[in-house]
Amino acid sequence: MSSAARSGTGLVLATLASGQFLMTLDSSVMNVSIATVAEDVGTTVTGIQGAITAYTLVMATLMITGAKIGALIGRKRAFAIGCVIYGAGSLTTALAPSLTVLLIGWSLLEGIGAALILPAIVSLVAANFPAERRPAAYGIVAAAGAAAVAVGPLIGGFCTTYFSWRWVFAGEVVLVLLILLLTRRMATPPKEAEPPLDVVGAILSAVGLGLIVYGVLRSSEWGWIQPKPDGTSWAGLSPTVWLVIGGLFVLWLFMRWQLRREAQGTEPLVHLAMFGNRQLVGGLLMFFFQYLMQAGLFFVVPLFLSVCLGLSAIDTGVRILPLSVTLLIAAIGIPRLLPDVSPRRVVRWGLLALFAGTVVLLGALDVDAGAEIVLVPLLLVGLGIGALASQLGAVTVSAVPDDEASEVGGVQNTMTNLGASLGTALAGSIMIAAVASGFATNIEASPAIPDGVKAEAHVRLASGVPFVSDAELNDALAAAGASNATTEAAIDAYADARIEGLKAALSILAVLVVLALFFTDRIPVTQPKSADPAADPG
Repeated sequence: MSSAARSGTGLVLATLASGQFLMTLDSSVMNVSIATVAEDVGTTVTGIQGAITAYTLVMATLMITGAKIGALIGRKRAFAIGCVIYGAGSLTTALAPSLTVLLIGWSLLEGIGAALILPAIVSLVAANFPAERRPAAYGIVAAAGAAAVAVGPLIGGFCTTYFSWRWVFAGEVVLVLLILLLTRRMATPPKEAEPPLDVVGAILSAVGLGLIVYGVLRSSEWGWIQPKPDGTSWAGLSPTVWLVIGGLFVLWLFMRWQLRREAQGTEPLVHLAMFGNRQLVGGLLMFFFQYLMQAGLFFVVPLFLSVCLGLSAIDTGVRILPLSVTLLIAAIGIPRLLPDVSPRRVVRWGLLALFAGTVVLLGALDVDAGAEIVLVPLLLVGLGIGALASQLGAVTVSAVPDDEASEVGGVQNTMTNLGASLGTALAGSIMIAAVASGFATNIEASPAIPDGVKAEAHVRLASGVPFVSDAELNDALAAAGASNATTEAAIDAYADARIEGLKAALSILAVLVVLALFFTDRIPVTQPKSADPAADPG
């Protein structure tokens, strides 16, 4: 390949990686600045968390539809239109005077833009790179997204501390303009036939996925099956279980509708036959577990650093940053140095690295532990995520013909959103439950806390406790008129319970990554460019 051609594909890859970085950044950049944003737009922390939830919902519900639209109008055009919509949403968010405008810009417009951009990225990589170069290209694109999760808190903390959170979204507008300028260099995949969009299928898929994702995201507040005391209850059960059941039923209706359209010879929203593809399903499952683990760990680690240790937003971001080093080394280095390595072997080693990092952190967590304990675990986690990122994109896309890459991209990004939603919700609900249980036990065992306070605490802790810092708990106890001895004993009891909660969340994540290993035999043993299915034990 000539140097000019390499330069051209390099710019294409940089453009697509920048798009992936931008799409992922919004999921993490504001987590360290929620309170500041809430105050600035005249709402509460709950309001901003609702905006973040709505952004996830819009992406998850429209991803499959966005992929189909890309197939109808052309993936390059869908990518460009998505960037325009996303940029308009970022500009609206940067100027938002109220929560309503913030919801329109951040949650709605950016969510719609992402639903067009992310599936298009998958097919544009397939169109611009030959099969032997796709693992490296997908690895770099995926690494850019994962790196955005790691540097997001640092960017958000820096801008919020020294300038304004609005600068983050203004910067996104500039990046969108640069991406649009570079989009002209991309090769355009051949546009497919243009049958009418399956509107009924689009509605059914959006409603079904939306019910499931929304129920999962609210599980920490409502409970999974049994409703929390004094919480919302539908027929004696948590709304979460009803929403998930309802979502699954709607998805069953969606499946029946797709089969009916195929039987009638009309174009469905999704070709269900592709789920009989063992390699594709294996890749999708690995994507689900990767993002579940990634979201869970990025929920737990910042809480330990910012709440337990009291680090600032910038310091928290700096402590998380080393993960990006091994992530990029693995995502870029494995395809370059080991182009013929078995994808199955790399995926297994990636999961084992994730497991090792989780277990090391689990063993190191202690009330007296400092921020230094996260370094080695995060390096291992970065290595694992990077290894998975270097293979999974090529695994899923190579399982189907190139003209189905956009459709696979929509399903793939739906799986990643479901995994991320479940990872955050699962880690959060288990952590809060463990904190409440541990706090109640520790208070009961403390001789410094009066019996009357213990009895009242049992009633209040039944519905869970917030995950707060020692300073916040001290202020709350002081406002309640607690004595110094009671306050000190309660803070000690809560500090121990807080660590127990973090350990409980990490434990379930460790179990889930081991569970993922059972599905790795669905990953192929040869790279997509190889036609020789010679056995490689992985």
